[in-house]
Amino acid sequence: MVCSTGYSKTEQEYNKNYQRLKERGEAYTQWCDEIGVERWVLAFDGGHCWGHMMTNLAEYINSVLKGACNLPVIALVRPTFYRLNELFTRKSAEAHECLRNEFTYSEFATKRVEESFRRAENVVVNRFDRCNEMFEVREMQDGTIYTVNLAQRHCDCGYFQVERLPCRHVLACCANQRLDWQVYVHDVYKMSKICKVYRGEFVPMGDPSTWDRHEGAKVIANWTLRRTTKGRPKSTRYLNEMDSHEMRGPRWCTICGHKGHSCNRCPQRVGPNCARGH
Repeated sequence: MVCSTGYSKTEQEYNKNYQRLKERGEAYTQWCDEIGVERWVLAFDGGHCWGHMMTNLAEYINSVLKGACNLPVIALVRPTFYRLNELFTRKSAEAHECLRNEFTYSEFATKRVEESFRRAENVVVNRFDRCNEMFEVREMQDGTIYTVNLAQRHCDCGYFQVERLPCRHVLACCANQRLDWQVYVHDVYKMSKICKVYRGEFVPMGDPSTWDRHEGAKVIANWTLRRTTKGRPKSTRYLNEMDSHEMRGPRWCTICGHKGHSCNRCPQRVGPNCARGH
């Protein structure tokens, strides 16, 4: 139910799902209220999510860096650099190939528009101005009425505002008045824009021995972040009079008479059953 509420594309849909969630328990809605609707609901994200929702971004990063997570920093940066270079090179080649094949929009946008075309049937369109901007679309199945404003790129279903792609109601209006629906597809879905995203090129790093010597600030590692070594952990407590056994001086061996170790660790000890003092 929380996921359904997050995918709400309109305020009315959000209020309906939010009320259903509240009926299950106010603890759920209180937890959601602490997050802020602009951070997890599509209807209030300001258009920044473009209809995409993800539950854990870190998992996507881990899948890309799989096999390199436990490496040192330098070894981690190196595979990241080469994998990004491979990604940009491959995506740039695919985008230019689509342009040569006269593909105007990305595969994602093309599939979404085709799906909306298939669902644009069984609707009645009424025009409300002579500028072909305001329309009223009524669904034949359930009788739901949607208002479409092509000038403001707004539809009551919320799909048009969230993904910046024409929904089935917008496509029905364009077909009714013989308008070009491609005008209402955002430029970010065009292949020409996608080519600009991957136009960046990576410069080979070369052999590390040929790099210029770093003259900036020296980075000192934080010893508290080091991995725990084998053996008994070192105590970090402040000692008091109750810790007299830890505050005493060095130990003296009763076998060899030297200090620094006990009779249990004496190198002159004959065997485990040897009596003390022998």
